[in-house]
Amino acid sequence: MDEVGDQLVGAFQNPALLLGIPLALAGAVFMSLGAQYQHRGVTKVERLSGADGTQGLSFDQVKALLTRPSWLIGTLMLGLAIVCQLAALAIAPLIVVQPLGAIALVITTLLNARVSGHTPTRKSLTSIVACVGGIFLFVFLAAIFATEQEVTTEKLFIILTCLLVVIIVLGACWLILRHRMRALFYVIGAGILYGFVVTLAKAIIERLKAENFDWLTLVCAIALVAAAAVGAYFVQTAYSSGPPDLVIAGLTVVDPIVAVVIGIVVLGEAAAAPAWVLVAFVVIGAVAVWGVVGLARHHPQVLSESQELRITRGSDPAPRPNPADDSGRANGSGTGDAPASDQ
Repeated sequence: MDEVGDQLVGAFQNPALLLGIPLALAGAVFMSLGAQYQHRGVTKVERLSGADGTQGLSFDQVKALLTRPSWLIGTLMLGLAIVCQLAALAIAPLIVVQPLGAIALVITTLLNARVSGHTPTRKSLTSIVACVGGIFLFVFLAAIFATEQEVTTEKLFIILTCLLVVIIVLGACWLILRHRMRALFYVIGAGILYGFVVTLAKAIIERLKAENFDWLTLVCAIALVAAAAVGAYFVQTAYSSGPPDLVIAGLTVVDPIVAVVIGIVVLGEAAAAPAWVLVAFVVIGAVAVWGVVGLARHHPQVLSESQELRITRGSDPAPRPNPADDSGRANGSGTGDAPASDQ
């Protein structure tokens, strides 16, 4: 425990934290705003095309996204979020920067509640706490006990093979079961793919530092682009079938967990960690994933849309009472409320 304390003290004695923490927080804000704007662009394209994108966005819908100002603004903000996160990691310890990304989930939840008018329930708030708290502890332990290992050619082949299997499995599930898939599938799928993207990016950077740009490095770059493209498609499809804070929850939880699992299992970065840390990884990771699943089940916007409840949204005008409706209900002849129109 003394060694752990020394590592923590050393981390917080780093003067670069004065700039690294604000950069990480700025990245979380940009990620939240980008998710909200991209979600707005996807729902707008769905409304204009008259086609539901929950089973996968069509080619015409993807092209239409490129002309939507809200989606383009969201994409720009997500790009700024990536720049801020990379800059923060370059000057501040991972133990501080990585957990701060989970704050994006809290910000996105507050933004979505304000825009959509869906106030978070106690169950959804419990799920959010599980997501944020779980990922904080997970990355905290990983940053303390993980040791840097060389990404050898053999290990890189294993990572690429695993990525190929993941893409095949996700693609088969999408082709066969896309009529039944909902936001949770796309969110978890994107998080898994982005975990591989982070790992491949790390491997490419290390090989470039060693001036080892060979055919395998090129294959890694191609695989990175392919995984990022499929992950981006899954994210946009998730926006069409779920709220933006659910998407951010999946990405901020599943992405780092997958990256750490690859580091532990394939790269052997936790070889020196005690057994209780490995058990803690499993338990904490399960809690964080449980939070994502719980948010998908208990999110008020998901429940209201699945049950077609009439909920006044933040941008909707206040509903006016209709005397005819009241008399109809009194006489038992009312037909019920129609779903609220999406503005």
